[in-house]
Amino acid sequence: MASVRESRGRLFLDYRVDGKRQRTYVKLPDTPVNRRYLQGVTKKVDATLATGGDVPAMLAALGLLETEQHTIADVLLAPPQPLKPTATVSNTPSFSAFAEQWFGEFKVGWRKTYITTVRGILDRHLLPRFGPLLIGAVSRTQALELRTHLSTVRGRRPGTKLSPARINTIMLILRQILQEAADRYEFTMPMARLKPLKVPKSDVQPFTLEQTQLLINTIRKDYRDYLTVRFFTGMRTGELHGLKWKYIDFEHRLILVREAFVGGEEEYTKNDFSQRDIAMSQLVYIALKAQHKATGTMQYVFCNRLGEPVDTANFTKRVWYPLLRHLGLSPRRPYQTRHTAATLWLAAGESPAWVAATLGHASQAMLWKTYARFIKNLTRQDGSAMDRLLNATFKPEGGDGTTPPAQPPPISDLIAAAT
Repeated sequence: MASVRESRGRLFLDYRVDGKRQRTYVKLPDTPVNRRYLQGVTKKVDATLATGGDVPAMLAALGLLETEQHTIADVLLAPPQPLKPTATVSNTPSFSAFAEQWFGEFKVGWRKTYITTVRGILDRHLLPRFGPLLIGAVSRTQALELRTHLSTVRGRRPGTKLSPARINTIMLILRQILQEAADRYEFTMPMARLKPLKVPKSDVQPFTLEQTQLLINTIRKDYRDYLTVRFFTGMRTGELHGLKWKYIDFEHRLILVREAFVGGEEEYTKNDFSQRDIAMSQLVYIALKAQHKATGTMQYVFCNRLGEPVDTANFTKRVWYPLLRHLGLSPRRPYQTRHTAATLWLAAGESPAWVAATLGHASQAMLWKTYARFIKNLTRQDGSAMDRLLNATFKPEGGDGTTPPAQPPPISDLIAAAT
């Protein structure tokens, strides 16, 4: 098989004819873009060799070989030449036609919510801007102009702009469409090496144990068991709303997470790692037993009178945010109940590996990245253990000649005593 190689700053194609190695130098300078282009040319070389064709003649037809009047010195001293595409712009379809084709071909592997997201991006941002253009004519400058324009677009809430994360998502869809077109019609990808915007790190806002107890005791009675399970299992919203009684194992005190309810439809969980068994604590066990008396004859554990799963928007707007306002707590999404479960488990001294598995994380990496500051403070893993060891060994006196005060007990001990 043909391959792309380099020698003293010059690129050449390495292949064999009748068992003999051949090296054919090209006049393109050694750049990452040209290397990628020649990788595509190697397929044409292999096809030419398979049919017994003349490889140099094929390369000359592509304009890759030196003409007779050029010397090696001319090639090495010549300024870099732009990559020549193997297809002309006029041979490519319009952006709108190809984008619709791309959407139809790839949506079969997407979730319903992602299909809705991509469709919205196409209709609101990409098709109005690039629709009539030939897709091969979309330039890097035009892509950058779109990103600049998006930074001025109003966000969902008054007085806000589109977030960097949202802009990156829109640009990602554009990149995927252009990359697929570039692969099919063999033109240069205009968004190569275009880096995404930096997204500020989001901070978790878990509730304290006291706030958690206050929320559960104050919420409407018909949502008390729901909130208890939500706080002390760390389940995602879709997982909890899609929970069915057939996945509740009271005998072994397990909750089997097997499905999710997202966008009004039952779906597979977020990923394979989200398929897990959650051990019921005593509080969760009691709450589910009480809930079984109310909805045990229904399919879903938490549902309305018609047997339909809890509506996320309805719960958030009519129950959750009014509850926070009533208690004078800062507004935050219901998803913070999941973060609360994680921080409370870590505070109680549970193994990070167990916490990660219970949350449905692929590894502990996400756990340490998200909750590092809580692990440090709540489990007292902040150097104080070493300090106590040194104090016990060397018995130093305080700066005023007195014995240093005793270290406060770990919060995990306080939580254990409170529960």
